[in-house]
Amino acid sequence: MHVPPSVPESLARATTAMRGPAGVEWLRLLPALFADIQQRWSLSVGSPFPGIWANWVAPAALPDGTPCVLKLSFPQDMEFKTEAEALRLFDGRGACRLLRLDRDLGAMLLERCTPGAPLTTVADDEQAMSIATDVLRRLWRPAPPDHPFPLVSDWARGFDRLRWRYEGGTGPMPAAPVERAEALFAELIPSQAEPVLLHGDFHHDNVLSARREPWMAIDPKGVVGEPAYDAATLLREPPDLAHAPNAGQVLERRLDQLAEALGLDRNRLHGWALAQAVLSAYWSLEDGHGVWEEALIFARLLSEMEG
Repeated sequence: MHVPPSVPESLARATTAMRGPAGVEWLRLLPALFADIQQRWSLSVGSPFPGIWANWVAPAALPDGTPCVLKLSFPQDMEFKTEAEALRLFDGRGACRLLRLDRDLGAMLLERCTPGAPLTTVADDEQAMSIATDVLRRLWRPAPPDHPFPLVSDWARGFDRLRWRYEGGTGPMPAAPVERAEALFAELIPSQAEPVLLHGDFHHDNVLSARREPWMAIDPKGVVGEPAYDAATLLREPPDLAHAPNAGQVLERRLDQLAEALGLDRNRLHGWALAQAVLSAYWSLEDGHGVWEEALIFARLLSEMEG
C-alpha cells in the first residue's frame, strides 16, 4: 500500500518559480508518479528529507531491508540526466551508487550513505579537507569521448546571461568582481589541464559518512573540466565561514593543503575559486533567491589574497 508523498513548501515554491506551468503540472502528477515507482521498485518510503527544494528526495528501503534513497526530479531537467550519468560512470568509487533509474519519469534510486553525517560535522578543518581530497581522488576519471556533460566553459556563459539581462551592465551584482571573474574565466578556460569528469558541486553537505567507503559524495552535477575547478569549491564552504573572523587565514591554509594534496597549481586553484564564487552569486539571483552575499564575501577575501 502506498502513501502519496508530501510536497514540502520549499519544493513547491522553487519548482513553481523555476519551471512555471510545467513545474505546477509536475507537482500535480507527483503522487501518481510516486505510486508507480514505489510499486514497480517494491519500496518502503519515508517522509522527504527536510530542506529539499530542487527535487523530491526521501529515505527508502528495498524489500530485503537495504537502505536507499528515492529521488524524483523534473524529468526534462538536464541536471537530472547528467547526475544519473555521472553516478553511472563513478560506479560507486567515491560516490553513492545508482541502483535504479527511470529516465522518462525522472526517478532514481540511490545507495543510502549511513550514518550519513555531512562533512560539516568534522570540526577540525584540516582533517575535513583531507577527507575531501581522498574522495576527490577516487571520483575523478577521464570523460568519455561522446559524453553528455556540460563543459566548465558552458557554465561560464552565466556571465553572458547576466550581461544580456542587464543590457551590458551587472544589475544588482557589483561590477568589479564580475569583471574580475570574467577575466579569470577567459584566462583559465583555454589553458586547462587534461579535462576529466568532475562532481561539479563538491561541497561539505554533498560529502557524507558511509560504511562501504568511509566518506562518499552525493548529488553530482557532472561537468567536464580540469581537476582544480572541482577542488576550488571547497575553498568557500560551508557558507557561514564567510563571516568567521579568521576566514582569510582558513582560505590561505586550505589553498596550500589542497594544492599539495592533489598536486594542483595553487594560483589556478585560487583563480577558479574566485571566479566560481562570483558566478555562484549570480546563479542564486538567476534561480530567484537573490544575490548570494556569502559568495561575494568569499570573492572579496580571495581577491585580497592576490595583493
